[in-house]
Amino acid sequence: MAVYILSNRKIVRHKGEKADSFSSDEYSIPNFRIAKCNFDTYKEPTAAAKKEKDYTNRNILDYKLFSEPEKQGYEEVLEVLQNEKGIKKSTLTANNLGGTQRMFYELYKNMSSTKDRSDVLIFIHGYAYDFDDELKAIIDLKKLYIDHPESPVEHILFVSWPASSSLVPLTYFDDKASSINSGSSLMRLFYFYTQFLKDIFSNRDLAPCNQRIHLMAHSLGNRVLQSMLYSLKRENILRVIDQVLLLNADVSYKVFEDSEDSYNKLPLLANRISIYLNRKDTVLGISQFTKNILTPRLGKNGPSDIEKLKDIVSVIDCTFVEDDILNSFKYEVGNHWGYLSSSVVQKDIFQNLYGIDRNLITVRLKNNENIFTIIS
Repeated sequence: MAVYILSNRKIVRHKGEKADSFSSDEYSIPNFRIAKCNFDTYKEPTAAAKKEKDYTNRNILDYKLFSEPEKQGYEEVLEVLQNEKGIKKSTLTANNLGGTQRMFYELYKNMSSTKDRSDVLIFIHGYAYDFDDELKAIIDLKKLYIDHPESPVEHILFVSWPASSSLVPLTYFDDKASSINSGSSLMRLFYFYTQFLKDIFSNRDLAPCNQRIHLMAHSLGNRVLQSMLYSLKRENILRVIDQVLLLNADVSYKVFEDSEDSYNKLPLLANRISIYLNRKDTVLGISQFTKNILTPRLGKNGPSDIEKLKDIVSVIDCTFVEDDILNSFKYEVGNHWGYLSSSVVQKDIFQNLYGIDRNLITVRLKNNENIFTIIS
């Protein structure tokens, strides 16, 4: 099990700390860094601890930034792996690897060491998260997708981008700009990963792990994904993602149209795309009428036209589900966090991640060929 943070937040050294940290400042930088979370010493905080002013940063969850790689590319990763297999002697070890080199190396080692499912979930959060909120979200995601026995996920890559910490609608425009910048970081990660695959598996001594990678984007996190897709050139896209889950997506309902030239590339990247929507989503209703010039949102209204993509893209209507896990005022009124608040939505997601045929997922009613309704 491993949880990583990929972030284009500024790097700072807080007073009294010996290690660099990610900043909660609300702006992005051009490059991203990777950190690994440490759950070995994690203890569930008490209610009193959560109220303390110092319940921030590593007091929420410990993490360590990877060093920057000394050399670009993944030839040194290949050399370390060959040395470990006794194929080629080398003085290099995993400690010589940095950044994506170290993360890809660790994931490959872990995912290829078992015959059981050991999937990776890439998660992109939505609107109004500061870095402390992200750390809390990582803890929730681990409980839900790694610790849960019905989930095939063993590893999480959390995409941290500097959204505003305020729920004031005007800050949405700052978040929109940050999401565009962060999409460039996600695009670089995609290209690094495809380069890793080419550098490592062009060698016949190493075999793919045959595990799966999934991508999940919630709310305005879909804008990060859209920014990445805008920049990807079709001829450079490899199908390296199994399931893409678009949760309460705060992007235009037209994103799959060819004129947008963004989400219509997803079928080149993934085996299956699932749009989870809620027609009572209050947050997306506010987004539509205050920030997006009355443009219907994908996660509330569904896509405008996916006729050409209906074999790959499914629409899952969560309007009628109940929030039986988290049922505070925020969740009941917002109808925006079903993947966290509803056990029925979670059960649908688990079956989706396992790759069960969309017509056989047990909590759905089939409306037509590719449109379903989740029932409580």
